Amino acid sequence: MLIYKIFRADEWAALRHDGTTRGAPIDVSDGFVHFSTAEQAAETAAKHFAGEADLMLVAVDTDRLGDALKWEPSRGGALFPHLYREMRIGDVTWAQPLPLAGDAHAFPPGFADEA
Repeated sequence: MLIYKIFRADEWAALRHDGTTRGAPIDVSDGFVHFSTAEQAAETAAKHFAGEADLMLVAVDTDRLGDALKWEPSRGGALFPHLYREMRIGDVTWAQPLPLAGDAHAFPPGFADEA
């Protein structure tokens, strides 16, 4: 199963350069890297990245994360994937730009089919 992390340009550049990341400041503060499922990603983008350009949508296969991935209740009681270790560049299955299209972000073609 694929899960998704939205990175700002500087966060994505740091992961590519360093090979690992503890995530955005909220991830560091919370003690885990926040991910979303395909069904949750658009709401995550709207809630936490509204109006932001230069984003990257990164897909990660849950099989690569092992026991460090936990599914925990969050927004509205839905289970969200949380990674309790640093994210590694080797975890990334694919990455695509997540541009703004008007007031919302334009997810890549076929993305909704992964939900």
